[in-house]
Amino acid sequence: MSPELISILVLVVVFVIATTRSVNMGALAFAAAFGVGTLVADLDADGIFAGFPGDLFVVLVGVTYLFAIARANGTTDWLVHASVRLVRGRVALIPWVMFALTGALTAIGAVSPAAVAIVAPIALSFATRYGISPLLMGTMVVHGAQAGGFSPISIYGSIVNGIVEREKLPGSEVGLFFASLVANLLIAAVLFAVLGGRKLWAQGAVPDGGDADGTGDGGGSSGSGDAKSTGETTGTGTGTGTGGVTGTASSPGPTAVAVRPEPGAGGGLGGTVLNPARIATLVALVALVVAVLGFDLDAGLTAVTLAVVLSAAWPDDSRRAVGEIAWSTVLLICGVLTYVGVLEEMGTITWAGEGVGGIGVPLLAAVLLCYIGAIVSAFASSVGIMGALIPLAVPFLAQGEIGAVGMVAALAVSATVVDVSPFSTNGALVLAAAPDVDRDRFFRQLMVYGGIVVAVVPALVWLVLVVPGFG
Repeated sequence: MSPELISILVLVVVFVIATTRSVNMGALAFAAAFGVGTLVADLDADGIFAGFPGDLFVVLVGVTYLFAIARANGTTDWLVHASVRLVRGRVALIPWVMFALTGALTAIGAVSPAAVAIVAPIALSFATRYGISPLLMGTMVVHGAQAGGFSPISIYGSIVNGIVEREKLPGSEVGLFFASLVANLLIAAVLFAVLGGRKLWAQGAVPDGGDADGTGDGGGSSGSGDAKSTGETTGTGTGTGTGGVTGTASSPGPTAVAVRPEPGAGGGLGGTVLNPARIATLVALVALVVAVLGFDLDAGLTAVTLAVVLSAAWPDDSRRAVGEIAWSTVLLICGVLTYVGVLEEMGTITWAGEGVGGIGVPLLAAVLLCYIGAIVSAFASSVGIMGALIPLAVPFLAQGEIGAVGMVAALAVSATVVDVSPFSTNGALVLAAAPDVDRDRFFRQLMVYGGIVVAVVPALVWLVLVVPGFG
């Protein structure tokens, strides 16, 4: 068996173990990099660590550190409440507000599961009160998170754009962002029409006291950051969010998942007001966007600097923020990309790319890559899949018959839009956050819908993003 084939099989084993045994894929990838690099590729430690993504490490730590402070001091609560008040009484707009809110959170740097953990409990409480389909509300939250997930300063966007830059591929940060935004927006529109949106429009406005349960004046976020929870599934990605109530999925899919409750008493949505710490955090988030997009500053270093300033000014609010950095995601992406670096060092990337290109039908090879990304990502980490698939496609793209910008966008959308699966982190968070539902039935609904997305979306994004650039 050739060394290249051994390294590919080890990568498959890493995905299988991570999916079935709840072991972080990044830790497995580091172990695989050590084993394959030493025993198969005859690399020393310097050769193995040559692929460690130091720039992405800083981006992941800095952005999630800043957002952890925003959660700890109640800034995210304020954003949620402000968004909900915009549609008081207009039930049909609530799913779209939740879509936009999660999209905005991920676009400014929240890890996708963190945004879903913040918004999903509130969104599904609204669904219960106003008779909105839990499947509609839950999928709107997840697709909203993915819609904003590829902005130039987001975690996904930074990772994919960083990979594209390192592989010296043509790239378009704005094109990648809009590809994901439009794809998820169209899916959300279809869901809204199919899952009861027209009936919600027919309801018109209803009396509302400003919160989900009619109490009108829930207790606001303390802003102390003393409560903390993490979202976990049987997959490899984890998300963090603040809060203190744990929701568990009793279905045969994910394991226990902790989610964020509404900050008001009994699930209410009132009480959060702006204070100096929250105002400063909002300014910091705006400053991050301006610094990265307007002045081309490094997103990771800028975010770390802003987070340190906030921590120094309000140490009590920020004390536990470091502990809420998405360390599991940091470990995951750094481990996977380090292993990919080993694959590059030993020539596996070129070997695999030539194999895909050897199919002889470039468009067929492209759609197969999209389906591989979607199927594996439905059960494993989207970040890990993107980190592995894009480098594997480099030699194939180097042939010039398939447009690199469209292919990268298609791979990114295919690997993330399937996160509605109940086996993924986001899907499990939605499942756990739904109150007063038959969880087994809701699990089956998410699983069926996830299967439909896996079957349909890769072909559609291939048709729209890849086929026009062929030749």
